Amino acid sequence: MVPWPRNAKIAFIGSHGIRKTTAALAFAGVMQRAGRSVEFAREVVRDNPLGINEGATAEAQLWVLTSQIRRELELSRQAECLVTDRGVMDNFAYYLRAGGGEDHFDVEPLVRRWSRTYDLVVRLTPDVAIRADGVRSTSDRFRDDIEAILDARLPRLVSRDRLVMQPASGITEDHDWWPLAEQLAMTVGEPLLAVGVTQPRRGSRLAPRRTRSPGSPGDDQLALDLGR
Repeated sequence: MVPWPRNAKIAFIGSHGIRKTTAALAFAGVMQRAGRSVEFAREVVRDNPLGINEGATAEAQLWVLTSQIRRELELSRQAECLVTDRGVMDNFAYYLRAGGGEDHFDVEPLVRRWSRTYDLVVRLTPDVAIRADGVRSTSDRFRDDIEAILDARLPRLVSRDRLVMQPASGITEDHDWWPLAEQLAMTVGEPLLAVGVTQPRRGSRLAPRRTRSPGSPGDDQLALDLGR
């Protein structure tokens, strides 16, 4: 395999309960199927020791935002492609809401600059009901608040040529992620397929699986059933 000359990064963002993790894992599987090395950065909010959901403070969301950056720094050079479940953009939206709309710690310049490090940003839009998972809020109002902040702030952070809009209802096991993978490869200026790899037939299914329980050391490492 001839590796890409530089590492690529793609973020799947949006409010909670809109299938971001499902989408990000499926996309990571496609990249591996193309013969590219992949790291997966899971969302960090579930590890937050300071509280989450509507009652989170600005300090709690600051922890999430800076932890997201730290995780991306740790993983970004370990593979040709880093796929992130969330990015600084949506974490910034939660931070602003927690602070009543105020940037109490003046992090916007950092968020603005870090937002440029993503080659592509996929924003999932919430046209599905929130499914209770025992952790994240099921409040539609809370989700609507986050989406409204994203509507207002995202155009300042991500240029149109790097932003992909995707309704959450389209995230199914039959969704074709290949065009998005090709778009990411174009940003690198290299072919998507590694030498000796052929494009999977359309409709072929990829089944991501973890080799460790969530939250265990190395949980960002993916083991994917590539059907080979």
